[in-house]
Parts: sequence; structure tokens; C-alpha cells
Amino acid sequence: MTKITNPILKGFNPDPSIVYAEGFYYIATSTFQWFPGVQIHRSKDLVNWEFLSRPLADRSRLDMYGIPDSGGIWAPCLTYDKGLFYLIFTNVRSLEGIFKDTHNYLVTASSPEGPWSEPKYLNSLGFDPSLFHDSDGKKYLLNTFWDHRPWMENLFYGISLQEYDFENNKPLGERKIIFKGTGKKLTEGPHLYRKDGYYYLFTAEGGTRDSHCETVSRSRDIYGPYEVHPRNPFITSRPYPDLVLQKTGHGDIIKGHDSNWYFVHLASRPSVCNGHSVLGRETAIQRVDWPEGEWPRLASGGNEPAEVIEIPGNSVQKEQERHSLYEFGPEGLHDDFQSLRIPSESFYSLTERPGWLRMYGRESMSSLFTQSLLAIRQDNPVFDVTVSLEMNPDMYHQMAGLAAYYDTESYYYLHVSHDEYRGRVLHLLSAGQGNFEYPVYNIDLPEKGIVNLRYRVEKDLIQFYYSIEKDKWMEVGDKLSARVLSDEYCEDFRFTGAFAALACQDLSGGGKQADFAELSIKRF
Repeated sequence: MTKITNPILKGFNPDPSIVYAEGFYYIATSTFQWFPGVQIHRSKDLVNWEFLSRPLADRSRLDMYGIPDSGGIWAPCLTYDKGLFYLIFTNVRSLEGIFKDTHNYLVTASSPEGPWSEPKYLNSLGFDPSLFHDSDGKKYLLNTFWDHRPWMENLFYGISLQEYDFENNKPLGERKIIFKGTGKKLTEGPHLYRKDGYYYLFTAEGGTRDSHCETVSRSRDIYGPYEVHPRNPFITSRPYPDLVLQKTGHGDIIKGHDSNWYFVHLASRPSVCNGHSVLGRETAIQRVDWPEGEWPRLASGGNEPAEVIEIPGNSVQKEQERHSLYEFGPEGLHDDFQSLRIPSESFYSLTERPGWLRMYGRESMSSLFTQSLLAIRQDNPVFDVTVSLEMNPDMYHQMAGLAAYYDTESYYYLHVSHDEYRGRVLHLLSAGQGNFEYPVYNIDLPEKGIVNLRYRVEKDLIQFYYSIEKDKWMEVGDKLSARVLSDEYCEDFRFTGAFAALACQDLSGGGKQADFAELSIKRF
């Protein structure tokens, strides 16, 4: 037997959708405001996973210009039928107030590595779309049906189902609400399966925080009525606050190459960061028992998620890489990098200064439009980041540096700038849900030359450093709370995780450059 320690996808990788095709398992996860959109990993054995692609890699496939924090790509669904991969996703354009502008699209490809088709628009009735391929050749579109009317009991009105002609991109027949939930409310993330003469509907419920869960219902008729699982919820962490895996739910089930059933789902690990989900929502996996004609249940017999599972086979789960060194050569940026909302090619160069990443200043860290920012997920509770920076700003409107980043209202930013009286200086900016402070400012720097920047997250604390001579680190202020970088920091929509970001701003509009080299990340 092979042991798997969860999560299988560490760091911000929520809302997993899984498919098995052509000898590989593929998992697609949400990326929200991070570009390119949708992240796909693959595995031969369910044990070890590798990054494969991000299909929505240009503005024609994904326009997120101006979308709010935690908008963008929600809950993609990846399926396979007759040699073709189908990827359905929501691009959330607004989410404050009673309304949500949620546009659903489909792209297809013969391989998850692409090329992917241009998007086909489906509808804007809600989010979390899903595609079901029935055994008779018919295809059905499901999604969460949003109800903006505040006098209604549940804004998550239910799960809609409609037959769809994807070849001609048109709906067929009547759209029906087939399920309104189990009473736990916030019913979303539908996935439909057919087994033993039943249609099984899996849905996430309870919201994506502590009450999150996955529930199951079934019907002989695809349009219902659906009978709920007598032992719902199928999986939840709510009654088990001491478990490592919390907030479990929103998942997808698959029959493996070994004829066993497996359920992938999102989870958070607040306990590894002293009670705060700095790593965001990650992807975990569970074994499932599903006897013929019976209800599915976790192999453990209960509904609590297991941190460690055993599956058939002799694979060995690889340990997480302890040291990643990113060098900037002409072959292109490493796949670990993502930008905010827009393609990154417009604001950086790898050839202007060989061996360095040259970034050109764009809008501020508050911008929802054109930030010059490249970031990598934090995927370990102890996370040490260093980078070398050379920038010679002429005015205080110009700055560049290293950020521990959550979103436009929550981050720490250690950066080089200019003071009209002191010259080149170093500042540490703190943003916490819209409250902006400078815990440290106006550290004098040499007029020119390289400045080395560093921060170290240790669970729920973060310490910043700088040096002029390599490895002679000086602390920048006191340790700060990393809770700012967690999902729980406030009650608003917060669906992503912490990132280490390289950033450059020129608020004058002049595009001042900054050069970065030798980005190093260590995990302990």
C-alpha cells in the first residue's frame, strides 16, 4: 500500500475538479484574480502531482481587467469525452452587494496542455458551472443559480440543470432547478455522476469557512426529485476542530485506474499557522467506498477528512522541495509565477539585462488594472524569501521591492523608493483591510547599487530584513502578524492565499525600471 499525506496540492489550490484520461489524472483548480487563469496539475498515480498548464493564458480567453479581489476564476470543471477535454469556468466580474456578475464559459482542447479553443459564452445565471456527459451521449450544464432578491430566504437559489448542445453552443429544452440543498444553505459546486441506475449529485454547502461540507443526493431521473444521503454530510470538518484539515468540502469524485473511488476536495490547515489559514485553501484526497446500489461514504466509515490515507500501489510520495532558486534567463519565467489580472509580458523583460528580471513600473499596489507584479504561492508554514534588487528611483512616486501579498488591501511591502531630502531609502508598508501604515520608513541606502531584501514567515509571524552586503542581514522593524495574509483576517470575501511577490510601481506614469536577480525560497 502507498501512503498519501494531505494536502496533495499545497498552497492556494482550491475547488478541485478531477478527471482521468489517457493514462493520467488531471486536477483543475480556481485561480481567482491571478493570471493566467485555471491551474492544471497531473499525476500518474494520485500520489505525486506536477504542474501542467494554465489554459486561460491571454486576454481573448480571459479578461479580468478591473475585477475585484477574489473575483475572476471560480470553480472550474474539467471533463473528458471522446478524445476532447472540456473546461467550464466562471469569470466573476463583481461580487459586492446583492448582485453578482458571473459569466460562464467553455473552452475545449485535445490535450490539457493546449491549444485551447476560444471561449464560448454559456450564461450569467450563477457560478460554479459543471458539465455532465451522460451515457446516452447527451450533455448537461449545471450551475449554482443566484437569486439577488434580499427578501428570499436563500440567495443560493439552487442547482440548475439544462441539456446543452455544445457543438452548436445552444441550450436544449427547459432549464430546471433540480436541487435546493439540504438546509445547510449556500448550495454550490455541483457535480453530477451516473452509477447503478442513479444520478448522484454532489454539492458543496455551508459556505467555504468552518461550516463547509459536501453533501450527496440521488435520483433515478436526471431532473429529480433528488433524495438526500441519509448520512449527510458526506465530508466535513465542522464537528472536528482538532483535525489538521479544516473547512473541507467542494470536491469531485472519480473512479481510479485501480477501480477504487477517490474524492478530491478543498481544505485549509489553520493549525499549522497557529490558527490562521495563511496557506489558503489547498487540495486534499480521500478514499471512498461505493458499493453497487448503495450510497458513497468515506473509506474511514465516518465523515471526517483523513490527513493520511492509504491506496493500492507501491509509489512513494515525494517530499516537498526545500529550496527553490529562480534564475532569470532568456528561456522565460518559471511556471510558478503568476501576475495580477493581466498578462505579464507587457511589464517585464528577461533580455534587457541578461541574468536579471527587469520590471517596469506601473500602477500602485491598490490598482485593479495594471500592476507590475509577479508572484509565487506560499506553500509551507515556514517560508523564507530573498531577492536582490537594483533600482535608482528619482522621486517618491517610484518604488520596487518584495511583498508578502494577499490582495490589494492586505499585504506587507518592503521596497526601495526616494525621499527628496535623503535620497534613496527603504520603506516597509503594511496594508490590513484598507488600513495603510509604515511600520518602518526612511532607512538610508547607498545612492546606487544592489539591495538584498528578505522576509521569513514562521506560521503566524513575519519578519523583514535587508542587507547591502550579501548575507549580513539587518532586521527591518519588529515581527509582524501574518494573520493579515490569511483567509480569516476579515469577514469579507477572501478566497486566495499568501504569495511572495516582486513588484514595481511608477505612479508618475514614466515606467521606471527595477532589476531583480536570484530569487530564493526556502521551506523548513
